[in-house]
Amino acid sequence: MTDDYRRVVLTRDGPALIQGPVELVTDDGTVVRSDRFVVALCQCRRSKTFPLCDTSHRKRRREA
Repeated sequence: MTDDYRRVVLTRDGPALIQGPVELVTDDGTVVRSDRFVVALCQCRRSKTFPLCDTSHRKRRREA
């Protein structure tokens, strides 16, 4: 085991918050790096900056 754990906080109807820095790899192989203290990871897939959250979920409702 290692002490280098990253904390991920799952929010209700919002992004997953990940303690940074992080390196994300999308399903098409794109690598996204962020040195921020906390990174918001989009869970609704409506972000223009996906996989990062840009709060687009606040403006639009999810279709059923």
